[in-house]
Amino acid sequence: MDLNAIIENMETGDQDAALMALQTYNKKMTQCFTFTTDEEEQRERLGELVLGFLERDLQPSCQLACLETIRILSRDKNNVAPFITHTAMQTLSRHAGIAISHGNVDCEGGVVLVPFAENPDLEIIVEALKSICNICLHNKVAVQVGQDLQLIVGIAERLKQCGEDQWNHYVRFFDLRLMFLLTAQRVAMRTQLLRELRGVSLLSNHLDATLGLCWPDTFEVGRAGVEVDPDSEEPAEMPPLSREKIERAMEILKILFNITYDANRREVDEEEAAAFRHLGAILRHCLMSSADAQDYTEEFHSHSLNLLGNLPLSCLDVLLMPKVQQGSIEYMGVNMDAVNMLLEYMEKRLDRGKKLKETMLPSLNLLTESARIHRETRKFLRMKVLPPLRDVKNLPEVGNALRNKLVRLMTNIDTDVKNCAAEFLFVLCKESVSRFIKYTGYGNAAGLLAARGLLRGGGNPGVYSEDEDSDTEEYREAKSQINPVTGRVEDEQPNPMEGMTEEQKELEAMKLVNMFDKLSRSNIIQPMMLGIDGSMTQMNSGDLRRMRDQIPQGQQLHLQTQLRLEPQQQEQQQEHKKEQQDQQQQQGSGSEDEGEVE
Repeated sequence: MDLNAIIENMETGDQDAALMALQTYNKKMTQCFTFTTDEEEQRERLGELVLGFLERDLQPSCQLACLETIRILSRDKNNVAPFITHTAMQTLSRHAGIAISHGNVDCEGGVVLVPFAENPDLEIIVEALKSICNICLHNKVAVQVGQDLQLIVGIAERLKQCGEDQWNHYVRFFDLRLMFLLTAQRVAMRTQLLRELRGVSLLSNHLDATLGLCWPDTFEVGRAGVEVDPDSEEPAEMPPLSREKIERAMEILKILFNITYDANRREVDEEEAAAFRHLGAILRHCLMSSADAQDYTEEFHSHSLNLLGNLPLSCLDVLLMPKVQQGSIEYMGVNMDAVNMLLEYMEKRLDRGKKLKETMLPSLNLLTESARIHRETRKFLRMKVLPPLRDVKNLPEVGNALRNKLVRLMTNIDTDVKNCAAEFLFVLCKESVSRFIKYTGYGNAAGLLAARGLLRGGGNPGVYSEDEDSDTEEYREAKSQINPVTGRVEDEQPNPMEGMTEEQKELEAMKLVNMFDKLSRSNIIQPMMLGIDGSMTQMNSGDLRRMRDQIPQGQQLHLQTQLRLEPQQQEQQQEHKKEQQDQQQQQGSGSEDEGEVE
């Protein structure tokens, strides 16, 4: 049955004929996700007819067929015009069960959802939600209409019923998917969910219920139904989460990321801080959990890390709060399981070497900030990443240790990756310039030191606790022989000027100066110097003259010839030279004439 025949059956208004036609069309197009420009007008007309049918009192099978057709038609992002009107979106939201009754409140002051049936058909709800998701994904006008219809309020009201068994996985999943699409595209809806609807607490509770958590202590999370053997030396093995739970949990994490994107850049009150700490404890549990599929586990951990990076720094202490148990990683009396997991996650992404900015930086930034504010975390990470230095013969960037890998990143072509790696190591060195250079070499450290104006050394190292002397015997013995630029003991090199006379050395030096001057005049390089504040600044002719004045008198003449003069001075100098050459030529030709006369 072609599209024109289906439209003719729909136009008759007969419910049975329409049902058969739509079921035929849906079966044929169930796997169609791309549409050509052919039959655009017919598809638009079909969409209008189906929406008209949904306004009628239909049997459930016909309602479901109509919504399946809309779901298929809404895949065409260039042909969603019939579905983005207020009337169409209101109809779909009513069938999805998220339309709200404006002006009506319940006995507790909450909004009232408008049910489209006393006993809602879950298949109909899911089809309607899928259609709205497609429409909002493809069209910004539809998102604005969704904001006008307060769809996010309707979804939030149903999310409060997360403990009820009447809603299956698909209803809950597509509720969350629609909420994510709305908050991702509208700042106003992010703010509304965060402030008016108390989104952090609402979604944290929904995540709690989804994962089936229990709370042995205020900020200590367990899994309901998982028994812990206190006599076991191994940590409690958490059963992997099902695919359905992981899918819903990841949608919740993405929504929370949308509404907390600026939380770590603003002041939070006590109530917000408590909600963020509660969420942080759940996220710690997420990091320690796994799914029944490896790719799902990695994606789940990635979303958890991204959200942890949004939390205020003062709330990250929940990562260290769980009690030390048998099999836990303990350091200075603190449970370091979460920190160690973050470190392993970061190194694993670093070893893969793909999309480092997207995959590795969230965990690296989180470790950096945690190390900056928590003494135990910093000392633990320093023990793992910057153990006492013993290898003094290889370059800091050579090797397979984590320190070597991070030092290699300090010269990465991606500026963000380079800066984050350098910042992490700098914090582990307690922002001490000398210690930073010791572990990375001056050449690798120069970028960060120049950006901070620390090339001269010194500066404020920040507030850090004292450390005991950690220099190894190998390092002490070789310390005087280590090249601070490369960070290793260099092999003794022959003197390239050995056997040269003073005149030859001076000639080679002048050649080098001439090459630098030529590159500078061609704007290929720009001479730089250290400013008073330790940062790099451009050199000008005045700076070169001051350098000349500091050189012994016998060498000033050679340097003066290399000064970069202003254009006007250069022209005057060239004219003066030309006049001298003309005079010499005239004097020379006169002498020859006089000789001929004689």
